[in-house]
Amino acid sequence: MGHYIDIRVRPDPEFPASQLLAALYAKLHRALVGLALDRVGVAFPGYAEGPPTLGQTMRLLGPTDALDALMASDWLRGMHDHVAVAAMAPVPATSERRRLRRVQAKSSPERLRRRQMRRHGWTEDEAKAKLPDGVAEWLDLPFLHLASGSTGQRFRLFLRLDAAQPKEPVATRFNAYGLAQDGAIPWF
Repeated sequence: MGHYIDIRVRPDPEFPASQLLAALYAKLHRALVGLALDRVGVAFPGYAEGPPTLGQTMRLLGPTDALDALMASDWLRGMHDHVAVAAMAPVPATSERRRLRRVQAKSSPERLRRRQMRRHGWTEDEAKAKLPDGVAEWLDLPFLHLASGSTGQRFRLFLRLDAAQPKEPVATRFNAYGLAQDGAIPWF
């Protein structure tokens, strides 16, 4: 986790920064899957919860060999006019550690009802009585609009930034979305 590369979305009159950042992140996801890279993490230095935003910069974190392998691939094809890629640099020794994780809302009462009907044998009326429309959970967190490669469904990938626990290790493995599976990431 010793190095990072910042990729900043350039202002564009036709596309909002959030849309370009989502396209960039989708390309990163496909590259991480295609290259089977599990040592490259992602951060968004402009992350803020009020109002929710991820900012305009995506930061890639990892060892130099993993970042070199990613950048040697053609994963940024079609994005070069929309982004500015900074040179790889070492992570500052004074950076704090944070956890960036996906959060999923229970936003569909109908889906919750169907699940409970299957699991507990409830009738439709029982499910409606026990799970009214008001049980839907809405998140006020930064998110990216993405499309599933397997189903084609569009979804929001909500992200929450937490403080790392004092004894939490620095992440060494990441999922296909560049999110830490086993620890915290440097945050600066």
